[in-house]
Amino acid sequence: MRELGFGQPRDGIIQMAYVVADVQAAIEQWTSELRVGPWFLLDSFTGVDPVYRGQPSRADVAIAMAFAGHMQIELIQPKDEHPSVYREVIEQRGHGFHHFGVVTDDIAAGIAELEARGHVLAYRAGVPTGGEVAYLDGGHARPGMVELIEYGPGMDAAFTAFWRASLDWDGADPIRPFAAPLPPTSVPGSGPALQEETPR
Repeated sequence: MRELGFGQPRDGIIQMAYVVADVQAAIEQWTSELRVGPWFLLDSFTGVDPVYRGQPSRADVAIAMAFAGHMQIELIQPKDEHPSVYREVIEQRGHGFHHFGVVTDDIAAGIAELEARGHVLAYRAGVPTGGEVAYLDGGHARPGMVELIEYGPGMDAAFTAFWRASLDWDGADPIRPFAAPLPPTSVPGSGPALQEETPR
């Protein structure tokens, strides 16, 4: 079984994500009570050519990522009232667990596979580490949505950098910029680097 740079299997769950009312307060809770950190915060994320339920999306969110062991934890705070996969879950269930993140080598094939199992494509967007993400809604009987995260060297390098920062973390600088270097194999035109100011 192939592993990603941060130790999770290439064909398994890599992320547990939660929608929160206040990302700063949520980070404080996770760091003080659960000793998870440091957190890499992106103040604004709208996605690249985002589509929500078949329509262009205008929703903006703040996101923060950290690692608990080899599992990535993501916190998501909606910043407006525009319809989104995040806002709809809050309206239906309240704040809390939102989705499992799963890596795929082929986003279109991954979407088709989940649709064949009864899931509905709810959101799709490009990300600045390269590739796309897609959220599939399996209905109220399931604990949350599934986010397909397209594999690429930029994604693996960014998430691995976040994971390495968590190793032997001493509590210093609990909130850091959402940024990571391009992988050594990247070449011009192969995909943009992850920047703090660039919407994911």
